[in-house]
Amino acid sequence: MNNEVKTTNQSENKEVSKLEMLKNSILASNVPQVVMYVISCALDRRSSDIHIEPLDTTVRVRFRVDGVLTEIVEYPNTLHSAVVSRVKIMSNLKIDETRVPQDGRTNVTTKENKEMDLRVSTFPTVNGEKIVMRIQDRSRQIPHYKMLGIKGTALERIERAVDMPNGIILTSGPTGSGKTTTLYSSLQKINREGINILTIEDPVEIQMDGLSQSQVKPDIGYLFATGLRAALRQDPDVIMVGEIRDHETINVAIEAALTGHLVFSTIHTNSAVETLTRIANMGVPNYLIASSVDTIIAQRLVRKLHPKIKVPYTPTEKETKAVKAALAKLSDAEKAHYPDLDFDNPKFFTYDPRYKENQAYYGRVGLYEVLQMTPLLKNALLEGKNSLYLQETAIKEGLVSLEQAGIIAAMQGETTLKEVYRVAREA
Repeated sequence: MNNEVKTTNQSENKEVSKLEMLKNSILASNVPQVVMYVISCALDRRSSDIHIEPLDTTVRVRFRVDGVLTEIVEYPNTLHSAVVSRVKIMSNLKIDETRVPQDGRTNVTTKENKEMDLRVSTFPTVNGEKIVMRIQDRSRQIPHYKMLGIKGTALERIERAVDMPNGIILTSGPTGSGKTTTLYSSLQKINREGINILTIEDPVEIQMDGLSQSQVKPDIGYLFATGLRAALRQDPDVIMVGEIRDHETINVAIEAALTGHLVFSTIHTNSAVETLTRIANMGVPNYLIASSVDTIIAQRLVRKLHPKIKVPYTPTEKETKAVKAALAKLSDAEKAHYPDLDFDNPKFFTYDPRYKENQAYYGRVGLYEVLQMTPLLKNALLEGKNSLYLQETAIKEGLVSLEQAGIIAAMQGETTLKEVYRVAREA
């Protein structure tokens, strides 16, 4: 415990030192150093995104760490145009264009010789241009399913799905919920010499040996649908499409699945069942959905509770009511995966109050809801049943909801109930 606290304090001292240098750069109006220290501080704090946002009189800098935004520093708005120009020069954007959003990228190398990609986005606001930089570690290892947090029935269903010879596997969730990482993990699992795997991405986030990866270029008309049609002429076994956004892309994906290919993609919906409704709203007939879509994964990321400082937690009356209702719908088959957990008297954890919240969590873990298109679900879809009926049918067929997956993770001490209900709604 003492060693852990000592290490934490050393890390905090290093961050404070960098932050002081950032503040001194702001006072000296040294724009190149301001930008350099903002990025450096973000890397030290394991940030996934940097937000530079102009307000009425100041500009605030916020970092997203483990999914939560925290304000780091402010600087005068008189410096902002120079800061924006500096970032635009780094990422090959047009300095004199301030009226429309722009997207670019650059890369930096850390002291540990890690290569980091920065995806830069500018957005015009009434107070000036806002900048968001997404940080991606090009050298990071692709985690396997269990490292992502996939377990129980969800793990069984995903492992079965990726071994299928054809069909569509969709991953849904909000931006930043780890959808692409789940897809990469799946591709890594099936990547071998005898399989031809092609990807169409925007952008290619991680380069993998053994895959033919292509990046779309909308400015010249190379879109997901275009790439998908071209991929079908490349004798593929497996195709991964970065995102299904429109009627044309889903139609080509269905065509690929029905002609013997396994297709992976992402889609923006709130739950697995809602994905079926979203596809139908794109104009796809239910019989085509039923015959092509095999598995739908909905996912969220929650912050992991630091194992060294967790303590028992007594849920509030509202939390207790929600937990009991969720566990009452949990199947016996799912409970059997966790013989060490007492589902009749669940126990939960929180962090030691002597620590700050930003010390209580370290890293994130996924919550997964995996819908398998069973014959019963396909029949309900063909009969035109509404999403509520489909949801109830999926639960009867063993669906574990995001809420239930989160409660199990909380019972295992991986996270807190507060975190679970921050990202997953009550069923």
